[in-house]
Amino acid sequence: MASVPSARTQAPQLRRRRLGVVHLVFFTVAASAPLTVLAGGVTTTYAVSGNAGVPLAFLGLAVVLGLFAIGYGAMSRFVANAGAFYSYLSLGLGRGAGVGGSFVALISYNAIQIGLYGLFGATASDFVAEAVGLRLPWWTWAFLALIVVGALGLLRVDLNARVLAVLLIIEVIVVIAYDVAAFREPAGGAVTFAPLTPSTLLVPGVGAVIAFNIAAFTGFESGAIYSEETRNPGRTVARATFVAVAFTGLFYALSSWAMVAQVGTENLQQAATENGPGLVFGPLADHYGVIVSDVATVLFLTSVFAALLSFHNGVARYLFALGRERVLPSGLSAVGTRSGGPVAGSITQSVVAVIVVLVFVVLGLDPVLTLFTWFSGMSAIGVVLLMASTSAAVVGYFARERAKRTEASLWARAIAPAIASVLLFVLLVVLVGNFDALLGTDPSSPLRWILPVLVLLAALGGVVWATVLRRTRPMIYSGIGRSTMPEESGASAEPERAPKPYLREHDTEVTTKIDRLS
Repeated sequence: MASVPSARTQAPQLRRRRLGVVHLVFFTVAASAPLTVLAGGVTTTYAVSGNAGVPLAFLGLAVVLGLFAIGYGAMSRFVANAGAFYSYLSLGLGRGAGVGGSFVALISYNAIQIGLYGLFGATASDFVAEAVGLRLPWWTWAFLALIVVGALGLLRVDLNARVLAVLLIIEVIVVIAYDVAAFREPAGGAVTFAPLTPSTLLVPGVGAVIAFNIAAFTGFESGAIYSEETRNPGRTVARATFVAVAFTGLFYALSSWAMVAQVGTENLQQAATENGPGLVFGPLADHYGVIVSDVATVLFLTSVFAALLSFHNGVARYLFALGRERVLPSGLSAVGTRSGGPVAGSITQSVVAVIVVLVFVVLGLDPVLTLFTWFSGMSAIGVVLLMASTSAAVVGYFARERAKRTEASLWARAIAPAIASVLLFVLLVVLVGNFDALLGTDPSSPLRWILPVLVLLAALGGVVWATVLRRTRPMIYSGIGRSTMPEESGASAEPERAPKPYLREHDTEVTTKIDRLS
């Protein structure tokens, strides 16, 4: 059974106090998928660019994202909403920006989640064929994963966190085992420090490196999506985000450096092109045995699965938040009686995934070169746009809320987020400019512009829809981004005088006054 909001009833709420810092770290890091990044993303980056400065690029991006996390964390003390970016943008830059951002978030997180089904299906199909001689179409495994993810999405969120914890810990152990093997027997007998020098990174091809590395971080910022379900969102979200940035940045830098140490700078591009993920699994077999390599391949699949589950949960909560405030149909705000989770949002995400995967199956498109590559690239653009805009929103929020300025330092509420916003917009330009490399297409391919334009259209569509709501349903418009946690959480409701969007629009005089206030 699930609860659905109706007129004059209290807004539905997700189940409280189930998640702590550790839970959120598992959700955010699992979304980044360390083993998938190393075996898939880093090897592809080396193959495409030949640039050995990837480790330094990871460290540099971690600094930029750390600046983003400072402002993000400062605002999370006062705003706890399952819509995350949606609420931050609404309160900092205005309701139109909030709805526009929510549409970008929906298309971006849906894109990466659905795209991962292509990667999972293709990898599972190859692995099973080699292991037992049974070759099934990639979509067979993709739909099997979709069923499992959809089922888990209907359960308690803390149970999801435990599943992710087990998968993530094992996959991190495997990556560490690879790093140890690579550094113990480096090419040429000595570990090179060239990957950590600016002269190695700042050569032709650096734009492609940055584009790939940005995509690798996607998911670390998702902690705020679970803020309503945490024990203390005023502290938990910020701490989890900082841990996720620090861990993924250092871990990716170390592991990508280990890969350079293993094959050497001169043979790096050729080795990555010829071996791909085998550049990771091969050394594991050589040093620890074939069984360990096979286990690592299975863990590659579980890494992708963990990311699938994490992004699925994120999309479900965005749909819940928009349904609760009736920006989208209110039925999306239905929560499970037992699980306390966003069951309607979870089911909706699964249905969308089924439809999109079916389209790619019917058209006979490659699951990795099209479904995964196209959608993950589009997602990266959307997420960077959201982070850049949210950093600007942090500055706007504290500029408006003068009473809260004393509770956050000038550095946290203005300087750090302002710098982060500028740097992230610069990175967005670099990402779009090198999008053909990320897609693996010819520079003249129309796809390099079509996919970024889809993200822009989502943003514009959200702004237009907000304008429509302002004119036709002012009470709903007035409540955009305003549904936050009660005072017990440590995050204050914002603002106190905001009308509840769940009241019936019963009076012409009332709606007229609200329209004027808006």
